[in-house]
Amino acid sequence: MAAVGSGGSTAAAGPGTVSAGALEPGTASAAHRRLKYISLAVLVVQNASLILSIRYARTLPGDRFFATTAVVMAEVLKGLTCLLLLFAQKRGNVKHLVLFLHEAVLVQYVDTLKLAVPSLIYTLQNNLQYVAISNLPAATFQVTYQLKILTTALFSVLMLNRSLSRLQWASLLLLFTGVAIVQAQQAGGGGPRPLDQNPGAGLAAVVASCLSSGFAGVYFEKILKGSSGSVWLRNLQLGLFGTALGLVGLWWAEGTAVARRGFFFGYTPAVWGVVLNQAFGGLLVAVVVKYADNILKGFATSLSIVLSTVASIRLFGFHVDPLFALGAGLVIGAVYLYSLPRGAAKAIASASGSASGPCTHQQPPGQPPPPQLSSHHGDLSTEPFLPKLLTKVKGS
Repeated sequence: MAAVGSGGSTAAAGPGTVSAGALEPGTASAAHRRLKYISLAVLVVQNASLILSIRYARTLPGDRFFATTAVVMAEVLKGLTCLLLLFAQKRGNVKHLVLFLHEAVLVQYVDTLKLAVPSLIYTLQNNLQYVAISNLPAATFQVTYQLKILTTALFSVLMLNRSLSRLQWASLLLLFTGVAIVQAQQAGGGGPRPLDQNPGAGLAAVVASCLSSGFAGVYFEKILKGSSGSVWLRNLQLGLFGTALGLVGLWWAEGTAVARRGFFFGYTPAVWGVVLNQAFGGLLVAVVVKYADNILKGFATSLSIVLSTVASIRLFGFHVDPLFALGAGLVIGAVYLYSLPRGAAKAIASASGSASGPCTHQQPPGQPPPPQLSSHHGDLSTEPFLPKLLTKVKGS
C-alpha cells in the first residue's frame, strides 16, 4: 500500500511475484487484465458491503449502537493505519517520523488548517449516512446516493471551471430522473416498512450527504493541486480533524446517552464490521483504483446497485416493483454514460446525431481523465472516504 500511496508505479509485489516490466508482453497484458478484474471485484464489494452492513447493523434487534461513536472509531483506525504506513515509509525510524510529522503538521500549519473544512464536511457526511440508511431501504439509498455524481459535477464546473460534454449533461439529467422515480416509488409505498423508519428524514439526510460529498470532494481536490504531501499524510491530517470534530458531534448529539451507557454500548461483531469497513475500505479502494479506469468504475457502481438490490431482497425483504426497476435502470445507465472517457462520449454523441460541446480542459496524451470525485463516490469516489484519496493517488 505504501508504494502505491507514495506514487510508486507498481503495487507492492508479494512473494514470488514479478514486476510487469520483467514480463513478456502477452503475460504482462494477461496480468493487467487480472488486476483489472480483481479491482472490479473489490470496488463492487466495497460499494455494496458498506451500505448493506450499516443497514444490517442498524436493523438488528436489541440495543442500537451510537452512530457518532462508530464515526469516531472509523476516523481513529484510519488515522492509525496511515500513521503506520508513514512509519513504514520512514523504514521504522521513529526519530525521522517525528521530525517529518512536526514539519508537515505543525510547522506547515497553514496547510494543515486548510484540511479542517473538508474534514468537518466528511464527518457530517458520515453521520448523515447512518441517518439515511437507518430510514431508507439499502437499495433505495444506494440508488439515491448516486446524486453525489450530480453535485460533484456541478461543484466542479463552479469551483474548478471544469467542462462537461453534452453527453455528460444528458447523463446527469437521466440520473436525476432515475432518482426521482425511485423516490416516487418509495413515497408511494414500496412494500412493507418498519414502524421506526422515516423516509422523509432519510431522503433529507441522503440529499444533504450528497451535497456535502460533492463540495468536500471538489474543495479537497482544489487544495491538493497546490500540495506536495503524500496521500497517507493528508489522510492522517484529515483523521486528526475528523476524530476531534467527531467527538464534538458525539458530545453535542448523544453526549448524555454515551456518558450513561458507555462509548461501546451496543457494539456487536456486525458493528465492528461496519467500523472496519469504513476505516479501511476507502484506503483499500485508493490502492485498487490505480488499476481501474472510469469505465470500470462505472461498471463497479452499476454492479454494486444490482448486488445491493438482490441482497436487500434476501436479507431485508425488499420489494422490487416496475417503478423501482425503471428508476434504478436509468441511474445505472446514467452512471455508465457519465463515466465514459471523452473520446467514447464524442463517438456516441456523433453516432446519435448530436455533436459534443467544446472541451476546454483536454487532458495531455497518456494522462488519465480528471477524477470524477463523488462520482463516491457512483464510481469509486462516491465511497465515504475516497474523495480524500482519489486525486492524490492519481497524481502523486
